[in-house]
Amino acid sequence: MAKEKEAKNGNGNYTAESINVLKGLEAVRKRPAMYIGDVGSRGLHHLINEVVDNSIDEALAGYNDRVIVTINKDGSVTVEDQGRGIPVDIHPVEKKSALEVVMTVLHAGGKFDKNSYKVSGGLHGVGVSVVNALSEWCKVEVKRDGKIYFQEYHCGIPKATVKQIGTYKSDRTGTKITFKPDREIFKVTKFNFETVAERMRELAYLNKEVSMTLKDEIEGQEETYKFKGGIIDFVKYLDENRSPIHKPIYIEGERDNTPVEIAFEYSDSYSENVHSYVNNINTIEGGTHLVGFRTALTRTFNNYAYKNGLIKESNKITLSGDDFKEGLTAVISIKVMEPQFEGQTKTKLGNGEVKSIVETIVGEKLAEFLEENGPTAKKIIDKCMRAAEAREAARKARELVRRKNALDSMHLPGKLADCSINDPEHCEIYIVEGDSAGGSAKQGRDRRFQAILPIKGKILNVEKAKINKILENQEIQAMISAIGAGIGEEFDPEKSRYGKIILMTDADVDGSHIRTLLLTFLYRHMKELIAEGKVYIAQPPLYKIKKGKEEHYAFDDEERDKILKRLKVDGKGKKEEEVILEEETTESAEGTAQPKGIIISRYKGLGEMNPEQLWSTTMNPETRTVLQVNLESAAAADKIFETLMGDAVEPRREFIEKHAKYANLDI
Repeated sequence: MAKEKEAKNGNGNYTAESINVLKGLEAVRKRPAMYIGDVGSRGLHHLINEVVDNSIDEALAGYNDRVIVTINKDGSVTVEDQGRGIPVDIHPVEKKSALEVVMTVLHAGGKFDKNSYKVSGGLHGVGVSVVNALSEWCKVEVKRDGKIYFQEYHCGIPKATVKQIGTYKSDRTGTKITFKPDREIFKVTKFNFETVAERMRELAYLNKEVSMTLKDEIEGQEETYKFKGGIIDFVKYLDENRSPIHKPIYIEGERDNTPVEIAFEYSDSYSENVHSYVNNINTIEGGTHLVGFRTALTRTFNNYAYKNGLIKESNKITLSGDDFKEGLTAVISIKVMEPQFEGQTKTKLGNGEVKSIVETIVGEKLAEFLEENGPTAKKIIDKCMRAAEAREAARKARELVRRKNALDSMHLPGKLADCSINDPEHCEIYIVEGDSAGGSAKQGRDRRFQAILPIKGKILNVEKAKINKILENQEIQAMISAIGAGIGEEFDPEKSRYGKIILMTDADVDGSHIRTLLLTFLYRHMKELIAEGKVYIAQPPLYKIKKGKEEHYAFDDEERDKILKRLKVDGKGKKEEEVILEEETTESAEGTAQPKGIIISRYKGLGEMNPEQLWSTTMNPETRTVLQVNLESAAAADKIFETLMGDAVEPRREFIEKHAKYANLDI
């Protein structure tokens, strides 16, 4: 108590010497997750995005038409462009080369100067310096004024001053940055070709004048992305596995120095697929530009429908905004000089003036299109009328279900084992495959903050169903009721009764299918929960490895092999007796093993684990591993959901053939 009192009085050892000042890029190396999100695969790939975004900003300024990204054999990455090249002359304030300032000082760059970049994605000004700080080494070559300049850094610190290393005769300029992620900072340092390709493909669609090339010297792969149709081609790509009912509608215009570019089309699907961008940044939470588009779309189509007698006054039907969402695929891309993003993640645009700009441009251009393309307009109106009928049927279904108390949060589903704490921020719900696993989870959980909802079998594939059919599914009803945030027009993520929604399924083919069905439902009808980082996937172990009274759990084959290697060799290097592999996880099977042997038990289902095992391996927050589901690449996610769960068979077959080698199946 004496020490506590001393601390409160400001005494003790808290003096000026206690204040640490992190100079240069030390702060980045000390707390990397503050700058790149995490130090896993997501943060690793973010390094490439930061460098590539600088090259794209040069393209937006009109000075670059090509970006080449190379994954080198030594694990480093090279990003090369044909922009103006980072300035190398002496900075008037810092008294050193501007190149060194850009590479080693946070919040330094041309993005803050309106004369250098009118619009830009990298507005925070920390991108390339953060990449440098988190790299084991980094090398930069700049071509300007017929000369080639070079500087090298180790952990963000220059090895020497910027120097000229050569000359060239062409009129081309540009910047070439090669960096190798620091193995002491990142948990993984191997780049994934598909992950990098997804972002480069997206940028190529959004910037039709730029050619994006990706090379992987390790795997021997190379792809070049350039799309003359721009976002029109983007919409076609997104709807590749759907059946559009008309050709894409393209709208382009500019007001108050804000260029607006939109492409959209309707298909015979039931889900919406809208992606919005500001200065090439994917605003996954939307914002004022998306609101302006939706408002203009609803008003313009309604006006046209009434004017041309497609909706009779006697019908007493007004097409709502939700009716225009069904089957809609759209890409919205705008350029804003001074964007105001809500939050540090830059996922929602807040500029109020942008709403009226987009609304006006879309309203005028779309009205002109509809007058000139009557048959297309009629197809779209008919599609939306059918959506309105389904919406009305869904409303009646909700009322019917409410009367049965299934959607009423005051009457939670009977099979839900709820938690005792009422604060959503401290509560989590496990949606568990099967009654057996659900029973173990209910017994093994911490009742204070963990709720359990068992799900029987496979829920409805919502990718192929209208909303009224979705609401009739009992398992979906149970989830809606338990989560408590509603669905459709009534959905409000703030009303979610849990801060974490964790999907826990078996590690087999059926478990993977059920998890995909659950994710499809959440992505299509409770997407905000994913956007807010509230959805997780539990990672139950695949193996239990037992040696005498010792028990170890492995979550994959690699971890299993590491444990076996450790257990099979004692301190003197002597090998233990042979490993006994048990296919079934039963006490009787384990009991037959030799005392000195090593038993490997392969879990084929959650129900095979007793409550204590399930808690210690999968549910204990101190020891468990859960994967957070995020929307960083929403376009890619939509594409995968449509491929796996949609009507088209051929794309699904191609996907399975391509990725079968990565699957771990029980046959």
